[in-house]
Amino acid sequence: MDDAGTELADRVRALLMSEPGLEEKRMFGTRAFLLDGRILVGARKQGVLLVRVTEERGSALLTETGVAIAVMGAKTMGPSWLDVAATAIATDEDLMFWIDAARESAAA
Repeated sequence: MDDAGTELADRVRALLMSEPGLEEKRMFGTRAFLLDGRILVGARKQGVLLVRVTEERGSALLTETGVAIAVMGAKTMGPSWLDVAATAIATDEDLMFWIDAARESAAA
């Protein structure tokens, strides 16, 4: 992972450190953060945030600036896997919006 991805992982970790059941793993070339065994978000190269949400929520969030369906290797994922550009998560408030979206979807 590059410096931007490492910095993003540090930011996510700081925001979620008190979350019970949080686990951090290296998966899909991403530093993934799991809650009770389910992927919430991941820090990717160039500071891109991988976000896992329901398909319905993902379809709605695709209208946000800097958001695209994630691509993993040669595979384009569906609307439940989103890449959020570093510019769209510049502040901790912006980043927390996406973490909360993933947390809400994981609870559904």
